[in-house]
Amino acid sequence: MRARYDGLADWYEERFVEGSEPHQPGVLELLGPGSGPCLDIGCGTGRNFESIRASGRSVVGLDFSKDQLSLARTRTDGPLVHGDAAVLPFADASFDTAITMWISTDVDDFGAVLLEAARVLRPGGVLVAYGVHPCFNGPHVVYEEDGRRTAHPTYRQSGWHDESPWWSAEGIRRRIGMRHMPLAEYLNAIVESGLTVERFEEPTGPDIPHALAFRARRTN
Repeated sequence: MRARYDGLADWYEERFVEGSEPHQPGVLELLGPGSGPCLDIGCGTGRNFESIRASGRSVVGLDFSKDQLSLARTRTDGPLVHGDAAVLPFADASFDTAITMWISTDVDDFGAVLLEAARVLRPGGVLVAYGVHPCFNGPHVVYEEDGRRTAHPTYRQSGWHDESPWWSAEGIRRRIGMRHMPLAEYLNAIVESGLTVERFEEPTGPDIPHALAFRARRTN
């Protein structure tokens, strides 16, 4: 099966990664200091490798797009793995830390990704997840020129969306679509993973949050 980002890696790198801030808001605080390998699930072109290293950890990257991984290689000498985030090619209890950045809308089943993340964490291990805010960012949302956001009743239409009348012709969603999870579905996926949430954040940025992040721990 062809990865959604294959053929788009160079465009994505130029639009979203090159020249961007080295650390996305709040990531270092959620990670906290640590050591050892950190699994970056859906690492893309390696935008968050610097944050992982700044926390004291080393990088293990995984992505389903070989095109993305070829660019990620320019940012690390560490292991990079081609694989499915919902079927991680690692043994149980392999990592003390894992992160997922902006992938909840790109995978078919984010709940399966969280279950796999929980499986490969050691007891006491930490997952940091950071991505699209289910309420204020999605196929149901219109970004107004004055900074407001208008939410439409399609908010409750969970699942994959190939089109939305409000998506920009130049944006990533017109190119690959988007998996929308209403807030309750998103939170229930965390509960069902068995992880214990320690903190939620709506990272700094626009007054209406663009992102939702959390830190969770495997407790058994």
